[in-house]
Amino acid sequence: MTLANIDEAVATGATRAAACAIAGIDERTVQRWRSRPDGVDLRRGPKTRPSNKLSAAEEAEVLTLVTSKEFAGLSPHQLVAKLADTGIYLASEATIYRLLRRNRLLQHRDRTRPKRRRPREHVATGPNQVWAWDITYLPAGVRGMFWYLYSIIDVWSRKLVAFVVHDIQSDDFAAILADEACQREGIAPGSLVLHSDNGTAMKGKTMLAKLEELGVVPSFSRPRVSNDNPYAEALFRTMKYRPSYPDRPFITLDDARRWVTKFVAWYNDDHQHSGIRFVTPSERHDGRETAILAHRHRIYLAARARHPRRWARQTRNWEPVTTVRLNPDHGHTGRTEQPN
Repeated sequence: MTLANIDEAVATGATRAAACAIAGIDERTVQRWRSRPDGVDLRRGPKTRPSNKLSAAEEAEVLTLVTSKEFAGLSPHQLVAKLADTGIYLASEATIYRLLRRNRLLQHRDRTRPKRRRPREHVATGPNQVWAWDITYLPAGVRGMFWYLYSIIDVWSRKLVAFVVHDIQSDDFAAILADEACQREGIAPGSLVLHSDNGTAMKGKTMLAKLEELGVVPSFSRPRVSNDNPYAEALFRTMKYRPSYPDRPFITLDDARRWVTKFVAWYNDDHQHSGIRFVTPSERHDGRETAILAHRHRIYLAARARHPRRWARQTRNWEPVTTVRLNPDHGHTGRTEQPN
């Protein structure tokens, strides 16, 4: 009878896994039954209702209590102690857990652990529309001491538009860096989103006041979710995996600043970035990529014309990457470029 019901559910469009779950058996169990010549259900479960089982009214009373405003924030092991203090016993802790699990109420029943929504999607179709910034540690010569690299990257072009190294984290330094970057790039009020994580320097009063003054829209990651700021994180990974990255700490602040300055020059002007068709961030930021990629496309077409039998498919794609999405919505079906 059980196998017939499962077959009927599958025939009407249900998945086998869902049908087995509703029937209360495992898919592997169904496979074993089908492998038997007689296909007999050999389960030996209880045939009668346990005498000590809670009645439907008692179960309803327990569920009403655990979901009430007074007790919604308590787990079952806290709840039974609280009830005992008031002279009440309804059910054991294990029974309450079973009831909650059966009714899908094991998740937090109050707001002690609120859900963190994903950051809003930001779409860049050109330079100076979406920036991301962050701070990373650079080891200093004294154990437990660090220098701090502040960096702002243009999400569309991957160019490091501003950077500085200090000996402390401060929203005052962050505000100065953002101001200098906006002035240098000629950012008009209301045209730029600046994304960051939830650090104290990012959400400090001085920094937020400066962004409001500049007309820059702040955007923030979820707490402790580094994937919400992938372009800044990818930049730091590229930096710290460079062969030239020192094996030993930076002894002085000036040492750290000199090395970072050299790295930024390489990253912006020499590094052919895989996420933007292997042009440099500066070439893309300044609008030179179109001519460069068009030239590469002509070279490949000429090569195919000379030896067409060597090309089974189209030539390599040298079309510019027109759109970059920061924290894309799940509903977006188009291609999303990776930060790499």
